[in-house]
Amino acid sequence: MKKHPFTHATLAALYIVIIVFGINSVTEFVTPRETLLIPITMLSLFVLSTAVMGFLFIYEPFRLFFDNQKQQAVRFFLQTVGFFACFVALFVVIFLYTSFL
Repeated sequence: MKKHPFTHATLAALYIVIIVFGINSVTEFVTPRETLLIPITMLSLFVLSTAVMGFLFIYEPFRLFFDNQKQQAVRFFLQTVGFFACFVALFVVIFLYTSFL
């Protein structure tokens, strides 16, 4: 199976959207109380997100790099970051557009 940087960037953006919608949905129905579970949950989510994003952004370039395909590794990483930057720009444009309506 041929992996593509656009797929990795799309999965990263979808992961973020799913997490944000999940947190937003939960906070609509539940009023959080000040407990130790809030920082534990947020730190756990941070660690999980780091692992997921590390896999999506770093695993394939490292695999290529250690298979002695250094140029392809750098290109794959930069393309993934570039596609993800496009998603970030899209999110910013949507945010600005909806903020001024």
